[in-house]
Amino acid sequence: METAHNTVARLSAQFDLRPAASAPELLAAPTAAALPTVTGEVEVFAIDPVIADTAALLAATGLGPETSANCVLVAGSRSGEERIAACLVLAHTRADVNKRVKKLLDVRKASFLTMDRAVGESGMEYGGIGPIGLPENYRILIDSRVAEADALIIGSGIRGSKLLLSGPTLASLPAAEVIEGLANEID
Repeated sequence: METAHNTVARLSAQFDLRPAASAPELLAAPTAAALPTVTGEVEVFAIDPVIADTAALLAATGLGPETSANCVLVAGSRSGEERIAACLVLAHTRADVNKRVKKLLDVRKASFLTMDRAVGESGMEYGGIGPIGLPENYRILIDSRVAEADALIIGSGIRGSKLLLSGPTLASLPAAEVIEGLANEID
């Protein structure tokens, strides 16, 4: 298991870590606009877009899956009202969409947003979607294991960079809800 210090050291050896606020060119516009609402340190580093997907990034850096969190967008409806949530889970887990998320959204059926819709509504690139800068009507559901992590890699909104921040920083996002058991381990 990686410590926060080891994660930062490995990333610093391979990438130029910078305060995210000083590098808006490495962020999607909605992410850059929402950055001032984030409490805590957020760093950004440029990557080759070819390694933007979690498995490729972890293989390239040698980091374990506990150092990366994925953000998936899920929707469902009840009585004609659509309910959307961004679910943030560790890379070695999967959001429990069919039970936990469905119950939290109070919908009959929950499903992932299509790629076109996720990209169009978030203003972010597929493979780079993160919770910072999502539309205000999206709930942000964070698995408790994510909220407890000392150092995490998440999407910056573009495939050409990633953010590095702590779980408590993510949990402090204005719309964040920390949920116990939001995700299940991948077999």
